[in-house]
Amino acid sequence: MTKRRAQMVEETRTKLIQAAREAFAAKGYAAASMDDLTAAAGLTRGALYHNFGDKKGLLQAVVEQIDAEMGARARAAQEGAESAWHGFMAENIAYIEMALEPEIQRIMLRDGPAVLGDPSQWPSQNVCLGRSTCAIQALIEDGVVKPVDAEATARLLNGAALNASLWIAAAEDPPTVLVKAVDAFRQLATGLLKAGD
Repeated sequence: MTKRRAQMVEETRTKLIQAAREAFAAKGYAAASMDDLTAAAGLTRGALYHNFGDKKGLLQAVVEQIDAEMGARARAAQEGAESAWHGFMAENIAYIEMALEPEIQRIMLRDGPAVLGDPSQWPSQNVCLGRSTCAIQALIEDGVVKPVDAEATARLLNGAALNASLWIAAAEDPPTVLVKAVDAFRQLATGLLKAGD
């Protein structure tokens, strides 16, 4: 593939993902028409099928884009923390707090699971799980966290953060639920600390 052709393919994908992201956020996956979103991108249904297979494939691409942004934001929350533990907690809580954002609520926490299945099985979760496992292992080695199985602990904490986010997104009063969820997450996680930390 020539450089120009590759650039055109990437531009087409970018336009479709952006149009879909806006439509899914505004109307929801089910109500977003493929004709409307391809028209908004200035492209045809053929371009959508060629690049993503179908509407579900396009949703997967939108979810991957938002998930990458969420991961970057969560990692940024840990920067400047006074300790590795506080950074780890800041990253997890930042992830939970993002459940208040309408675009994340609708696409990532409602439509994504309904269409794409269990979020804990999404490919991006393996990256997040790997980061958490490494962070916990480092905290164990530094004597901050009790000697637990790092992977099992990462899976449980990631599951708690994901389920807290799903709960917030589905709640009638998300800000009130957020306070409860963050407090409970802190209580669960701090149980890992060695005595005196």
